Amino acid sequence: MPELTGSSALPLVPARSGPRRAAPPRHLADLDPAERRQAVKDLGEREFRAGQLSTHYFGRLVRDPAEMTDLPAASRERIAGALLPSLLTPVRELACDGGATRKNLWRLHDGALVESVLMGYPDRVTVCISSQAGCGMACPFCATGQAGLTRNLSTAEIVDQVVWFAGETARGALPGCPDRLSRVVFMGMGEPLANYNRVIAAIRRLTDPAPDGLGLSQRHITVSTVGLVPAMRKLADEDLSVTLALSLHAPDDELRDELVPVNQRWKVAEVLDAADEYARRTGRRVSIEYAMIRDVNDHPWRADLLGRLLSGRLAHVNLIPLNPTPGSRWDASPKDVEREFARRLRAAGVATTVRDTRGREIDGACGQLAAAEEMS
Repeated sequence: MPELTGSSALPLVPARSGPRRAAPPRHLADLDPAERRQAVKDLGEREFRAGQLSTHYFGRLVRDPAEMTDLPAASRERIAGALLPSLLTPVRELACDGGATRKNLWRLHDGALVESVLMGYPDRVTVCISSQAGCGMACPFCATGQAGLTRNLSTAEIVDQVVWFAGETARGALPGCPDRLSRVVFMGMGEPLANYNRVIAAIRRLTDPAPDGLGLSQRHITVSTVGLVPAMRKLADEDLSVTLALSLHAPDDELRDELVPVNQRWKVAEVLDAADEYARRTGRRVSIEYAMIRDVNDHPWRADLLGRLLSGRLAHVNLIPLNPTPGSRWDASPKDVEREFARRLRAAGVATTVRDTRGREIDGACGQLAAAEEMS
């Protein structure tokens, strides 16, 4: 279940029924430094071994115990086996854009499927990660939302996606791109703020200095939400400098009730107020995500309404050309419509960009690869 305090934000699509799933194995990334030292001590080892293990995992991006030569040979396998269990098993890996975009489908210990996407650019490398297996938010144009929620990911299952790709990047997996992963976006499968505690713990692991964490900049982390207002307000209290991305997709309640069903609980005005509070508390501009859907939300009057709503706010709009799900009735807006929508927003004084489309030929939209694997 989502881990929110105060107002509950239960999934709008219930978790899939079935036998109770075993918890993921405990992993180094689930633990803070003090907990790691205690875990190593409980194994009968000296506490400083925890720092050595953390240096290998977060600093050197090493997973193979055989490479951890500063650990005693007699206890190397035991320490690594207890604190670095395998969490992600590759199922499929697809590449496009000349190898600069890579999408991985992973199977977790209980058979659940999740996806991550690595995107390389000349000046940066970004990974898009999942925070849940499936999603309970039920957005009808999203493959993950239609699949329903399987379960929340553990902190380590979230972090391990990033560490895996950080290692691939360091080994030169992306031609013509930097050899260091620099940005993380929580825009894969799931609603991050519905798995609040583990997502926050994962952010701290990713941004803690090495060897305690991966040492990424908080300002290079983006957390998306469909608008879970209590969690958005809670995030503003965390003293983090991450970017908040609000998946708005419609400026009016009538349409947003359909496209983003959680809007039936928290309306556009309340969601934008929570976004304003986050921007005010952190000084960070909020990204307004808006999927451009043909003849649904791309009308000129909706662009004008969105411009009026956002004028004067510390926000910018990220227009997203829809990556249609096979067999879906939803389709992307024509480019001339997209350009006119952007023009109207800019005329209203709202900073607007159109997202670079990546991965269309490899089922780039979140949930598509997992859905195909489930069907097969």
